[in-house]
Amino acid sequence: MLLPLTRGKTELIEVVRITDPARHLTSKDLAGDTAAFWEGDQAQQVLSLIAGLPGGELHRCFLPGWGIRAYDSADQLFEIAFCFRCHGARMWGPDLPAGQRAQNFDGESPAAQELLLRFRSCLPE
Repeated sequence: MLLPLTRGKTELIEVVRITDPARHLTSKDLAGDTAAFWEGDQAQQVLSLIAGLPGGELHRCFLPGWGIRAYDSADQLFEIAFCFRCHGARMWGPDLPAGQRAQNFDGESPAAQELLLRFRSCLPE
């Protein structure tokens, strides 16, 4: 998956559990509840995992359940919402090229399954 050039500045990732997935069909940003924060090496590992998501066939639903907000020391850099059912991702951020705003990924790939496992580990037991 193509990530914004600001990826390298990321110091913190906010994991977002999306509570109203239908909203993201036309929204201008990511909305949901904070589930966790990942910092430093953990944040960079997750970004590497996302960057390594292989392309896949897009289905139609786009009802994302998870998302991330990436931050540097002062500002929010970008946001991504993931739908593991339709294998689609939507991205928001300043100066983001139109071709990067909607992307497909293989939701059955080992990288996608690892990412989903990490997201689910943020849920309270």
